[in-house]
Amino acid sequence: QVQLQESGPGLVKPSQTLVLTCTVSGGSITTNAYYWSWIRQPPGKGLEWMGAIAFSGSTYYSPSLESRTSISRDTSKNKFTLQLAFVTPEDTAVYFCARAPRYSTHPDRWRYDYWGQGTQVTVSS
Repeated sequence: QVQLQESGPGLVKPSQTLVLTCTVSGGSITTNAYYWSWIRQPPGKGLEWMGAIAFSGSTYYSPSLESRTSISRDTSKNKFTLQLAFVTPEDTAVYFCARAPRYSTHPDRWRYDYWGQGTQVTVSS
């Protein structure tokens, strides 16, 4: 059973960088052929795929967020990390990490088989 758990700050100030970590158990983030993803849901809105890091280490980002998003991993700890720079109040959302069993060329068509529980992040002064 694959489990994912998000961790990081619940409150971030505007213009700062949000850093969230996803800890994975029950499966290796380097095993073929999964994509380890970050998704968020602002209040009252739908899910938004942000990006993913593949089993190979390759990264993929939503075009709308690529300029300020970075995903990395620590394979020795079986964790992967999201960095979102220059946050604004519009970045306030519940942030999820999840596993995708396949790649998608369409940001709105990523699908997931395992999810973390999500973590609330509020951007405010």
